[in-house]
Amino acid sequence: MAKKNTEEQKRLDAHYSDKEDWLHWGPYLSERQWGTVREDYSPGGDAWGYFTHDQARSRVYRWGEDGLAGFTDRYCNICFGLSLWNGKDKILKERLFGLTGPEGNHGEDVKELYYYLENTPTHSYMKHLYKYPQKEFPYGELVKSNKNRTRQELEYELLDTGLFNKNEYFDVVTEYAKAGPDDICIKISVTNRNSKEAELHVLPTLWVRNFWDFREMPFKPSIQKSKARKNPSVQIKHPYTGEYNFFFQKPDHLLFTENETNEEKLYLQPNDHPYKKDFFHNTVVKNDYRLAKKKQEGTKFAPHYSRKLKGGETVVFKLRLTSGEPKDAFDKNFDQLFVTRAQECADFYEGIKSVANPEAKNIQRQAFAGLLWSKQYYNYEVEQWLKGDPKVSTPPKERQHGRNSTWKTLRNHDIHLMPDAWEYPWYAAWDSAFHCITMAYIDPDFAKKQLLLFTKEWYMAPNGQIPAYEWNFSDVNPPTQAFAALQIFKIERDSAGKSDIDFLKRIFNKLSLNFTWWVNQEDRKQNNVFQGGFLGLDNIGVFDRSSGIPGNAHLEQVDGTSWMALYCLNMLEISIKIALEDSSYEEMCTKFFGHFIFIAEALNKRSEKYVGTWDEEEGFFYDKLVFQDGTYQPIKVRSIVGMMSLVAVLHISKATLDRLPNFKYSVDWFRKYRMKNLKYMVIQEFSDESDLLLALVPKDRLQILLKTMFDEKEFLSNQGIRSLSKIHETTYSIDIANTSYDIKYEPAESESSMFGGNSNWRGPVWMPFNYLFTTALKEFRDYYGSDLELEYPTGSGNIMGLEAIRKDLMRRLISIFQEDEHGDRPVNALHKETYRDPNFKDLILFYEYFHGDTGRGIGASHQTGWTALVANMIDEIY
Repeated sequence: MAKKNTEEQKRLDAHYSDKEDWLHWGPYLSERQWGTVREDYSPGGDAWGYFTHDQARSRVYRWGEDGLAGFTDRYCNICFGLSLWNGKDKILKERLFGLTGPEGNHGEDVKELYYYLENTPTHSYMKHLYKYPQKEFPYGELVKSNKNRTRQELEYELLDTGLFNKNEYFDVVTEYAKAGPDDICIKISVTNRNSKEAELHVLPTLWVRNFWDFREMPFKPSIQKSKARKNPSVQIKHPYTGEYNFFFQKPDHLLFTENETNEEKLYLQPNDHPYKKDFFHNTVVKNDYRLAKKKQEGTKFAPHYSRKLKGGETVVFKLRLTSGEPKDAFDKNFDQLFVTRAQECADFYEGIKSVANPEAKNIQRQAFAGLLWSKQYYNYEVEQWLKGDPKVSTPPKERQHGRNSTWKTLRNHDIHLMPDAWEYPWYAAWDSAFHCITMAYIDPDFAKKQLLLFTKEWYMAPNGQIPAYEWNFSDVNPPTQAFAALQIFKIERDSAGKSDIDFLKRIFNKLSLNFTWWVNQEDRKQNNVFQGGFLGLDNIGVFDRSSGIPGNAHLEQVDGTSWMALYCLNMLEISIKIALEDSSYEEMCTKFFGHFIFIAEALNKRSEKYVGTWDEEEGFFYDKLVFQDGTYQPIKVRSIVGMMSLVAVLHISKATLDRLPNFKYSVDWFRKYRMKNLKYMVIQEFSDESDLLLALVPKDRLQILLKTMFDEKEFLSNQGIRSLSKIHETTYSIDIANTSYDIKYEPAESESSMFGGNSNWRGPVWMPFNYLFTTALKEFRDYYGSDLELEYPTGSGNIMGLEAIRKDLMRRLISIFQEDEHGDRPVNALHKETYRDPNFKDLILFYEYFHGDTGRGIGASHQTGWTALVANMIDEIY
């Protein structure tokens, strides 16, 4: 069924037909630019220490900007964000605060309360909620308390400080409504949630990104006070964007300064003038406006409003950034625009797929909003970063051979769906693939462009490797791009009635290069058993696989081999879909089919010379250490590493095979040849009159693995599939080369420091892997139908078909965010009382992963990237 032609859909259509640029402005301002690799010019690569939160208010960024509830153009030239002061903090609140990796007892973590409430694909309407304490913000307490806690203890959160217990806080709601592609109306509504009067200073801040300190520009941009108009305003002149006007209601003060580093404060060097980046902090906090009155232009500006709000009172501030010159910026049409755009937002989501259940609809809407709010401008040009800029000092020589130094062709200057705009304000290639799957529901064109972006010559390395993530582009992320391409294709086909074969051709051609890189780089002995490194499951093994293998051995990874098998089948399915339209691709079907056969054989076979990774006695796939002398040692950890073998499955109908006679002939030839030569069959149940099932595991092993997966004593929890079996509540130990290694089930925050300690695959529920499993079950269902039924949960005596099991699994995952019989959501397990408050009750956070026993949210609190996959599940269930 095609999507309804709503007003928002019309804007999307106008944008992608190049009639109007509705995506010129959006929520592209990062929430954290400090502490990133691209801002790190230290000799040793200490990104957290080189550019700190404390320095951020006084020091200019090189590669981007950040702000609170912010908005910017697609190249981050002109930026807007909130600045607030409660009259008690030592600094203005103009960016989100959080702990660095070394400060947190479980790694980096934002320590704020903020929520993404609404957003449309063109960002024609956006709504953001920030909760600001009325007492002094506990910066020092948060750092000290977390630093003193062990890895066995919970993190110390902002809600744990007690600041919100008596409703002593402000709700700050920021709304954006576009009157046109370059006409953005802004409304900031502040509510005092306490019963007592409270003071608040609001500084809606507009500034220009600083290029002039690093490179030559046609002219230095400026923000200047405009001549008298009905509404006070400033004019922005910029060589890259042209002129804009910024209108606002009459303020208490007009504040101008320069977006330039305070050299005196940071480096004890004399400043050339007093109007530096942190000028507003000193002015407002010290209540000294003498210098401010002398400056009427700059590159950073804010109208300053000081208000005392009575208990329960709401005050509203109106602003407008536009390339036009309205006679009255805040006439009756201004307020009506927000009502209209909010309704159009609701109409758009109803037009995609109407969700009848109000609670499920709320969860899905906030998931979509969080995904869209995570769109961020990302700029990182490695060669320039290594070389340094002409107007500043040369970077240290150590970086020429340090982090990312081999990625000189990487030039990123684009909008990305970030995993978490604070904790992960940079893309991760495999995360982004999952983000695009959910984005396909609301903006398939953006999803396709985003996925293709990673295959562009200024992203992909000349050898075909796709950059992993900012901290190490050379690391190995799971190859999820082909899987995502198929999901996007199918979602757009089913929801909009469009089968974009051209997109599949483009992604297929580029991914063929990447596939070849994988085969050449990660198959050490060319036996179709893959090693890799990170592969997304870095923190699940008994040792950190990215840091080298003990015993001078190499590790044959079940998940590495499974990922490649899935990659094969995804490329096969893509080539089939293309070949049905273009017969020249039929040969590629045979290529990837043959490659899959060899990988499946390598994983499953057992011979005198080679022992595979399947353990017949225990009915599980285990990683295997292979030493230089040819001896091997299995690592008997029951985790989703072994379960990953289930996701590599593809059902091909007889009707499709009949339309591809050459491919069908190849399939039959392979089967007969392997039968004749007594090779592992792979294809077990196939005849000229049947469908074809390609699966990495044969049916008998499939049933054994699913029995284990659906066992609540092992993998199945009330909120989805755990990443490590509960049988490892008893620690598993292994001796490798005279060194003891161990692992145990940890349902929540990691007790291990491996990989920073902020990412735990040792028990919690992760949304992307559960999504992969539900997708695999669908393929098995399509082939077996009612011929395969299983006990679910294992030991319950309840026999169910694969479709019923699949839907129950999705319901378990959705239930993480739903109210239980007590009105509590599992995701909020640690702060139930707070989230029973009417002003918190309907707010949803989409965490990075979830407690393996309770469903409590853990890790990055705004990982609405891949956790937004819950929106896809809601679409299916409701």
